[in-house]
Amino acid sequence: MKDSIIITIGRQFGSGGLEVARHLSRKLDIPVYDRELISKAAHDSGISAEMFEEKDEKRGFSLKGMLLQSFGAEYDVMSEANIFRLQSEAIIDIASKGSAIIVGRCSNYILREMQTTFNVFLTAPMEERIKRISERMKVNAEEAEAIIEKKDRKRSEYYNYFTFGEWGMASEYDLCMDSSILGTEGTADMIIEAARKAGRLTR
Repeated sequence: MKDSIIITIGRQFGSGGLEVARHLSRKLDIPVYDRELISKAAHDSGISAEMFEEKDEKRGFSLKGMLLQSFGAEYDVMSEANIFRLQSEAIIDIASKGSAIIVGRCSNYILREMQTTFNVFLTAPMEERIKRISERMKVNAEEAEAIIEKKDRKRSEYYNYFTFGEWGMASEYDLCMDSSILGTEGTADMIIEAARKAGRLTR
């Protein structure tokens, strides 16, 4: 664990966070964990991955969910609190075993006590995000913007609820970057340089 590093990546939807993570993975030869976290948490808990997928980075406000959480999350195995706990355990387990790049899922907060963590938040102008999502999802600009706004709102609600912090707030991270300035590969290079200067990356 001496030379290990955990890079966490929070991101606005459409800012290229997963692309940046994959560049980092290739350059540093360490694994990326995104949806794999869902599969791992599902496998470890015995709950189907499909059910995890349904609640992934979402914060529901049903009356049933509120009542169940009021009386204890153990009464509902699929409560938001229980899903968050299971994913947190998966993230901690991954981080305890060596270097990793972990995308989203409040990983910067969950691993806040680890000295080897370098926390990044990625943003980009709306027009750049609309272009990326339009191309990726084969939708028009208006549809892409609506999807982006919904996804960002869900991520913000999820993060703010479970961490009591503020999603995207600079003070929550070690580095905040606009990925459109240098492109996704250039952004990955800048993250590596910053992590080295911060003493988190020694290779």
